[in-house]
Amino acid sequence: MDRQSLLRALPKTDDLLRRADLTALAETVPRPLVADAVRSVVDDVRERILSGAAESFDDDGLAARVIALVTERMRPSLRPVINATGIIVHTNLGRSVLAPEAVEAAARVAAGYSNLEYDVASGERGSRHVHVESLICQLTGAEAAIAVNNNAAAVFLAIAGLACDGEAIVSRGQLVEIGGSFRIPDIMRQTGARMVEVGTTNKTRLKDYERAITPRSALLLKVHSSNFRMVGFTEEASLAELVALGRERGVPVYEDQGSGVLIDLAPYGIAGEPTVRSSIEAGADVVSISGDKLLGGPQAGILAGRRDAIERLKSHPLARALRLDKMTLAALEATLRLYLDPERAVRDIPTLAMLLSPPEKVAARARMLASRIGAVSAGAFDVLTEPDTSRAGGGALPMAEIPTTVVTLAPLRTSANALEASLRLGDPTIVARIHEGHVLLDLRTLSAAEADAVVGRLERIASETDGR
Repeated sequence: MDRQSLLRALPKTDDLLRRADLTALAETVPRPLVADAVRSVVDDVRERILSGAAESFDDDGLAARVIALVTERMRPSLRPVINATGIIVHTNLGRSVLAPEAVEAAARVAAGYSNLEYDVASGERGSRHVHVESLICQLTGAEAAIAVNNNAAAVFLAIAGLACDGEAIVSRGQLVEIGGSFRIPDIMRQTGARMVEVGTTNKTRLKDYERAITPRSALLLKVHSSNFRMVGFTEEASLAELVALGRERGVPVYEDQGSGVLIDLAPYGIAGEPTVRSSIEAGADVVSISGDKLLGGPQAGILAGRRDAIERLKSHPLARALRLDKMTLAALEATLRLYLDPERAVRDIPTLAMLLSPPEKVAARARMLASRIGAVSAGAFDVLTEPDTSRAGGGALPMAEIPTTVVTLAPLRTSANALEASLRLGDPTIVARIHEGHVLLDLRTLSAAEADAVVGRLERIASETDGR
């Protein structure tokens, strides 16, 4: 068929929209979206005809393209993925997975009105801080607490509220980059505090802080190296030493723990992470942690400490700008309640369960998944299990090498890169690792339901490659 005949054969938009399949589609999605997709498909075919690239077409084929285009446009941009990387608190994949209780709590308050800032007992305006403050205090021993929208915000608020127009003294070895180029020196400049560096990169002693204190000193800042470790010829003043100095000289002490934990992880083989309670008991005036890293809750920053210091932060103008919404507060409250029973927290908070799951249990699950994949692979890949290492991720526990077992897939009809792409671009999206020509699936971050989805997806991939 010549070019002019092809152009004349193109259907009008209204004619295509009257087809039964597209009429049905327009009843489930906005009709203007369907109409726009029809125009896009027809315009694309017209351009191909004019360029000489178009082949014959029919209305059924055009309608199928419209349905595919609408389906793609209606697909949410933010959607679930399956994390098979073994990185537990994966920043790019949304960090911590919420416990079912936290998901239910967020959904419950999102579905209607709530007492977010309403005191039911008095019938008067309330404070959104009360929904988590008592729990944080109970779990940490703090006198007061406030939660904001992430730990970077917590750091910013703490320095701005306690040291604005004054001096904040910090060790050179603790001038860290928290993430995303969010650096302690940059924060200091924005808060209005003047940063006073003491010590050297690898050694900072108590006397370095003592010499730096002046009448303008407003804060002693200690930053826990939650996302890096410095080893070798090193020394730093302890929190207890800084607290004693601060009490003697009338300067408050603030510790940013970063990742932060509410229960001691040492009995589970993970040492070196101070709990918030230990820092509060050591006398820190304020301690900050993330809510969405090792705590295993939603994105949040938690500030806990002495009542007078926390009240200053609550009354700071930034507190309103950094406050949490009702869904996050509900999820954080539900997560914190799980910590009232540490054994339940370890079992039911997904981040802790993945982090602390015994290696032999992960290995057994890996062998089971490998067997299931082998049964449906139709000769498309060699399937093995191998010992490997998982990571905490999210800038937490940088030195922790967590023993795991991975399922390794060696594609026989395609490349590892092609198999990884097929997993990543499919539905559901499965994010895996590639190592030495193999695709690795780490069972430490795969739930049982997700393992089922992985098997189903690999079965389809094997069938597709067999057909080709």
